[in-house]
Amino acid sequence: MKKSYCPIDTFINVVKGKRKSTIILHLSQGNKRYNELVKLIPDISERMMSKQLKELEADNLINRKVFPEVPPKVEYSLTDLGKEIHPFLKGMFKGGIIFEKMIDAEEN
Repeated sequence: MKKSYCPIDTFINVVKGKRKSTIILHLSQGNKRYNELVKLIPDISERMMSKQLKELEADNLINRKVFPEVPPKVEYSLTDLGKEIHPFLKGMFKGGIIFEKMIDAEEN
């Protein structure tokens, strides 16, 4: 995580990436295992999913808990920081719906 000139840019730089915001939105609904996230976000490769999860963990937005089982069970959840930024991402989601409706209206 790195500060930018403007706090808005700092926020966007942390959550931008292939489906980082979507991962946070899904985790806001409860803890998820890796395979659950892959099924919920089908347009991301497993390699990219792993990369984004590692970056979100490094930025302290998600927790990764490994259970001592065979095969290993890994579960992801939001940290307090992840929970704190969730309302802003939810607002962006709603804004996206507004823009999508406008795009659909222009196409028809």
